[in-house]
Amino acid sequence: MNPDSRLHTKATLIGLSAPLCWGMSIGLTRCITETFGMAAGLAVFNWVTCAFLLLVLGLPNLKNFSKKFLFLGVPMGNVYTICYCLSLYLAEGPQQVVEVGMVNYLWPCLVVLFAVLFNGQKARWWLWPGVAACFFGLTMVLGGESGLRPAELLEHIRSNPWSYGLAFAGAVTWGIYSNVVRAWSNGQNPALIVFTIDAIMFTVLWAMGYGELSSGSLQGWISIVLGGIAVGGAYAAWNYGVTHGNITLIGIASYFTPVLSCIFSSLWIGASISGPFWMGVGVLVAGSLVCWHSTRAQS
Repeated sequence: MNPDSRLHTKATLIGLSAPLCWGMSIGLTRCITETFGMAAGLAVFNWVTCAFLLLVLGLPNLKNFSKKFLFLGVPMGNVYTICYCLSLYLAEGPQQVVEVGMVNYLWPCLVVLFAVLFNGQKARWWLWPGVAACFFGLTMVLGGESGLRPAELLEHIRSNPWSYGLAFAGAVTWGIYSNVVRAWSNGQNPALIVFTIDAIMFTVLWAMGYGELSSGSLQGWISIVLGGIAVGGAYAAWNYGVTHGNITLIGIASYFTPVLSCIFSSLWIGASISGPFWMGVGVLVAGSLVCWHSTRAQS
């Protein structure tokens, strides 16, 4: 195996570890925002993440990044963070938290779709049924025990449009960002830059009175430390993987993140997962396999 192939394989394996870590993020982020308020816990969480990334990646050299990526690409990562955290903060109860999380987890589908549309990735026609299956699985998740009744589904979304809307906006943003990283980052990892900006933003909000640390519980503090390590490691692994590895394979593997997320959320925040919900998640994962095969046939 030549050095380029070894690097490609190593980067792909590292990238595949990101979904394992991200599987914990929904439960941990919700616990942090619920315990400390909107900004206080997230500020500390992001500084912990920055410290972990500094140990793993070291200081980035801004000169190695294109100005286009610094001024257009990096802000996409910050927009995603805001959408993601606010969608979980605004969710009403553990059940809605996992539903909002599943809306956010459309992003693996969108990473692959945008790679085909904008990044030159080739795919066969059955990519489209795979994408459709992912969205159909999401409607099953949101429909719950009521099933696929459009009127009730719309009413359910209208019950908390900001939470569901921000989750979907975050999924679209991350799908675009992941492809931008590959196209514009010059092989550099922007994780520490993105999280430093996130930490500053939430620290400013904390200073403005949004949340306080004195209300923290032991579970909340564990969530901050564990979340900082897991999310920081996942972010670093994801960026390295999509930059140097097989972006399609990493994106498809990310479809299994919802399964891990549901399991962890049920344990960490007491979310109750019903049979129809699991069926929807299963359809979403099945759609991922169809998408994976459509791109694999072209490799």
